[in-house]
Amino acid sequence: MTDWQGKNVTVAGLGVSGIPAARVLGGLGAHVTVVNDGDDERSRAQAAELEALGVTVRLGDGATLPEGTELVVTTPGWKPDKPLFAAAAEAGVPVWGDVELAWRLRGTPAGKPAAPWLAVTGTNGKTTTVRMLASILRAAGLRTAAVGNIGVSLLDVVLGDEPYDVLAVELSSYQLHWAPSLRAHSAAVLNLAPDHLDWHGSMEAYAADKGRIYEGNRVACVYNAADKATEDLVREADVEEGCRAIGFTLGTPGPSQLGVVDGILVDRAFVENRQKNAQELAEVSDVNPPAPHNIANALAAAALARAYGVPAAAVRDGLRAFRPDAHRIEHVADVDGVAYVDDSKATNTHAAQASLAAYGSIVWIAGGLAKGATFDELVAGAAPRLKGAVLMGADRELIRQALARHAPEVPVVDLDRTDTGAMLAAVREARRLAGPGDTVLLAPACASMDMFANYNKRGDAFAEAVRGLGA
Repeated sequence: MTDWQGKNVTVAGLGVSGIPAARVLGGLGAHVTVVNDGDDERSRAQAAELEALGVTVRLGDGATLPEGTELVVTTPGWKPDKPLFAAAAEAGVPVWGDVELAWRLRGTPAGKPAAPWLAVTGTNGKTTTVRMLASILRAAGLRTAAVGNIGVSLLDVVLGDEPYDVLAVELSSYQLHWAPSLRAHSAAVLNLAPDHLDWHGSMEAYAADKGRIYEGNRVACVYNAADKATEDLVREADVEEGCRAIGFTLGTPGPSQLGVVDGILVDRAFVENRQKNAQELAEVSDVNPPAPHNIANALAAAALARAYGVPAAAVRDGLRAFRPDAHRIEHVADVDGVAYVDDSKATNTHAAQASLAAYGSIVWIAGGLAKGATFDELVAGAAPRLKGAVLMGADRELIRQALARHAPEVPVVDLDRTDTGAMLAAVREARRLAGPGDTVLLAPACASMDMFANYNKRGDAFAEAVRGLGA
């Protein structure tokens, strides 16, 4: 669609992406109706703001497709099995996500330059990689922003007054599911592990939606050489002629790869005579923090930046300038020779596995809502590095059983409480188990909502408890 005047558009859901979509579409002249399952105080306040702009809002009725709808724009959280989408399919009405809408509207108004997208997805590491990428692009003197699933509305950015040379775009599997025409300059899939299967229905469907990020890529499809599933997605993608497959690895890179040699991040992909030559990009010590999975994030960001033509010096400078978000392998304090590290963002087993691999002797604080996960593989891999474990939260028993099976010699403290004060008790118990040279690591491998509003609050509680130890 290019002429929105008078078009009947239904927006499915309020929230972070639904409200901007409704506002933008109304501003373009469309007749917008928002449908929303919830009818609480917050929803009514949001509805009142939109109705003041001429948008119709139907609260508590998210199942019915409004009569005359010509397009549905959905928020990412709405599952594909919603009755509204079945009704749209039956009526031949297309369904877009907010990312698809932003992609279609880039370059609006006519003649405005449309910044190319460097896109990132994966089960874990997306936000860190996108922010690293933006830091590298800025170090190269480019006007850029980290946008998308990172919490910055793509619609607001592509339609804003700020001119950008290129955008670093984080995309979730939800967003990619509803973005059929997205065609990035270059894109990366960092890793694949079971996650959000209740939304996608199967691991195969989840992977297929992640793989959409490669469709139509112009320059580079970046994959994880240690994760064959990501390379398989590249093989299956329909890309523009000349687009290259670029791997990243924590080992010595082969041709068309980025990797690590003697503590140096090197590029054997975007150099002349890549069979014989390599370009030094940065030192491992330039990556903050230099944990293995974070080095992998840095290599993926560097690959996308190099695909866009960024010089090697900007990769180094951008990585040096980058500061990670809170609660991502964040060193809180050293107390009596013990390091305390907050990785509350490790809300699934794949993220926790990467975090546990970064340290040699660990007292592990874990537990929360498992979301259907199993913990045997995680515990079996981490067992040699575990000095102790402190478990809390609703599904801690699942982790305790895995520890009993795969690490029976590891002392375990089972905190039979789910109140928020349990974190203080957990930190005190971890201190009792730890000695000089150990790391007390909060890497819950679970969601936080049984005890905390979100992983940020959980990490804050950990940090506050740790700071109390030194008082």
